[in-house]
Amino acid sequence: MSTLASEFVSTSAKKAFDPDHRRIINNNIGKYDTAVARGLSKFANLENSKRKAHTIKWKVMENLDKLLPEFESNFQRKGGKVIWANDAAEANREILSIIQKANARSVIKSKSMVTEEIHLNEFLENNNISTVESDLGEYIVQLLGQRPYHIVTPAMHLSKEDIARLFNEKFGTPIDATPEQLTLKARELLREKYTTADIGITGGNFLIADTGSIALTENEGNARLTTTFPKIHIAIVGIEKVIPTMQDLDLFWPLLATHGTGQNLTVYNTILGGPRQAEETDGPEEMYVILLDNGRTNLLAQKDQRQGLYCIRCGACLNACPVYKNIGGHTYETTYSGPIGSIITPHMAGMKEFKHLSYASSLCGKCSEVCPVKIDIHKMLLLNRRDAVKEGLNSGPESLGWKAWKLGMMKRKMMDLLNGRWKNVLLKTFFKKNWGENRGLPEVSKESFSKQWAGKIGKGTSN
Repeated sequence: MSTLASEFVSTSAKKAFDPDHRRIINNNIGKYDTAVARGLSKFANLENSKRKAHTIKWKVMENLDKLLPEFESNFQRKGGKVIWANDAAEANREILSIIQKANARSVIKSKSMVTEEIHLNEFLENNNISTVESDLGEYIVQLLGQRPYHIVTPAMHLSKEDIARLFNEKFGTPIDATPEQLTLKARELLREKYTTADIGITGGNFLIADTGSIALTENEGNARLTTTFPKIHIAIVGIEKVIPTMQDLDLFWPLLATHGTGQNLTVYNTILGGPRQAEETDGPEEMYVILLDNGRTNLLAQKDQRQGLYCIRCGACLNACPVYKNIGGHTYETTYSGPIGSIITPHMAGMKEFKHLSYASSLCGKCSEVCPVKIDIHKMLLLNRRDAVKEGLNSGPESLGWKAWKLGMMKRKMMDLLNGRWKNVLLKTFFKKNWGENRGLPEVSKESFSKQWAGKIGKGTSN
């Protein structure tokens, strides 16, 4: 077992039996479930909308080589600049180069999972560039020195008491401060950052090919401030985020809002088409879009599993997953946690290091059921397991065990070779620690079903 897999098992065991952790997560996800049920009820035909979104995303992946150059051409026509980055290191170097050319020293960021993916904050800090997260949840976890816990709600694992203690330690606010007071304090601290930052960095929810624009979705207005005050705006976006036309937002924005937070539409939806034009009063003087691969083409090459690239980062599958709700987001040790992270991370970051994530599932299918773009997530998990076996990444004892199991299951004589007593001995010897540590092991009957059945037939039992 790899180091990451061992740590995953160890941390999972601790988190699953941490009552405070489970109380906070179940409380927050319970509120989410209520809001989402209300939001989804506004769709006249939700299933039809999801099928349409799935079809559009399928067409995007089939034509990515055409749509991305189309976006680039249209964006450059408006004065924007496009940079293609093969991996995290290249993306970070390009961002640093832009910052250094501008002699900039400070950066303000809005919420972006892609910047988390490339560890941008850490990279910039190592190069003496001050970086501040402007999303409240991201700002809180940055103060704690943690990674985001959830794709949509970065501080989901914290209670209001936890945040009040943090602000008391950092800024001297009352230990019993209310959420409203804490929010006002964060607003007071962040407002100045917008006006003094040299560079604004965002992600992008969608890249619109036919207009050469990026679409941003948020609830706090911080992304608008991040893209308005600084002279330079850098947007870093995964290549899979492209959609063909502006009209497609009519479908994707409501799907993202309802599945992400339960809203009919998020509070702020912004479309940015380049740097400030001569007749405009707001916006940056320069705007860059960095198109990031970072393993995405590896997944694109997997015909059966490229569905993972359809994801619009709503977080619905995380909130539905019984495993995630017990072990939480940090346990995965990945940027993208939960079911969607389990299917894309092995392809983007290495099957050998992250194959264990595809086994962290009950295969209940709830993730596939709630996905707004109908990604067959639980099937993808099985396909990842298949790939791990094909690549010879299973341990020797595991492979031997499955071969023995297959041999026994394929032949009745082999299955009945040992009586129930010896089968129970085998269970207790080999599975007590892995399977029976927190649950009772099943008790195998003394006689196999075939022997019991033969006995009943011999006694003339019918039906």
